[in-house]
Amino acid sequence: MINRCALLAAAAAAAAVAIPASAGVVVLGNSDARLCFEAADSDLMPNSSDVRRCDEALVHGNLIAYEVVATHVNRGILRLRRGQVDEAVADFDRAIELDPNQPESYLNKGAALIRRNNAAGAVQLFTVALERNTTRPAIAHYGRAVAQEQLGNVAAAYRDYRRASEIDPNWREPRVELTRFRVSGR
Repeated sequence: MINRCALLAAAAAAAAVAIPASAGVVVLGNSDARLCFEAADSDLMPNSSDVRRCDEALVHGNLIAYEVVATHVNRGILRLRRGQVDEAVADFDRAIELDPNQPESYLNKGAALIRRNNAAGAVQLFTVALERNTTRPAIAHYGRAVAQEQLGNVAAAYRDYRRASEIDPNWREPRVELTRFRVSGR
């Protein structure tokens, strides 16, 4: 059984940790869509010209269907990092509408819903991302853990933090979150 001591403080601490919006979708070539992907895949703070490249790719890029979906996901990531949550959600929704099997759409929309304080919706989206084999399962487990903790589901949160840490043992955040838990026998 997991000790539920200081649940509210733990949930607040977990909510304060930003879930990375970085599961970009690869676009090849030398196009605005490729530059949009590179900006989304970067650790640098995006600027307005990065978002404009995505806009240009969608309007003038002569993209195939996969690249359109990818560019919506990537632009959504940039917008989310810039604090434009509603615009990011719109991009993720459009990507889901165009390709309901694209896991990174769900993963990144889950991160956006955490910022909207919609933990229940985020749990569902992170679960779908995992079911559709996201390229970033550690982020999906971590995000779902944060959402589960916000909902008061401490045992589920612990399991997801632990799974995120197992998948990516070099990622510090899940390990730090796990130190707040005390696991005891029956």
